[in-house]
Amino acid sequence: MPSTIRQSNAPMLKETKSSEFLPATIEDLSYSTNGRKLLHELHFKLSASGCTVIMGPNGAGKSLLLRVLHGLIPVTSGRVLWGKTPHSKIVWRSQAMVFQKPVLLRRTVRENLAYALKITKIHENSEHKQLIDRALELALLTKAANNPARLLSGGEQQRLAIARALILNPNMIFLDEPTASLDPASTLAIELLIREARSNNIKIVLVSHDVGQAKRLADDIIFLNNGRVVEQGPAIEILSDPQSNAARQYLAGQIVTSR
Repeated sequence: MPSTIRQSNAPMLKETKSSEFLPATIEDLSYSTNGRKLLHELHFKLSASGCTVIMGPNGAGKSLLLRVLHGLIPVTSGRVLWGKTPHSKIVWRSQAMVFQKPVLLRRTVRENLAYALKITKIHENSEHKQLIDRALELALLTKAANNPARLLSGGEQQRLAIARALILNPNMIFLDEPTASLDPASTLAIELLIREARSNNIKIVLVSHDVGQAKRLADDIIFLNNGRVVEQGPAIEILSDPQSNAARQYLAGQIVTSR
């Protein structure tokens, strides 16, 4: 990967319209398994736009919360309202999720993008080549289009996974630590993708341990500790003057443990 990343001139695949499923209201949401409560009566709102960053120490419940919000794991109690609608297949189809470890097909880069369009049937077949070419350019993967996806570098695989999600034109995308363990150049390339998505009205919910990344991308922050929301608000306020002890210690670089 080159040390300097230049932002692509390609526009976003398609500008996203405001969603009837946003903002979202999370009411008294809890999740338990094997007699252990992992999320405790969470109550907060997800704004209709911008980038919400979920932060907190290891074991705080960040990735679990992302999966619950996306409907991959059913809640034990409480509810999530998307606009005024409980989670449903229609809501789920308006969202996309990219995991920390990309899940890619044993196909070429181009074929991974084509398969996503084929199975969702969101776009006309006549649009597919143009959409794929735009996605490749946006993800800086044009030259790798015919390479096996699973032989890409870690950063390239993550860019492909995000581009594959964005090609489906979601209203919201969940990103679970998409730059974990990546080099600075790969991180920058992925952050450019995130910025491009946000600028085209796609709501971003991003789990990150990186305080610098939160400063660069977050419009608001939800801080979790021990499965509880201990702080939520505008990023500039939380990053400059956190009110909870856990957030204050974490942002100061101290070790915060979840028990």
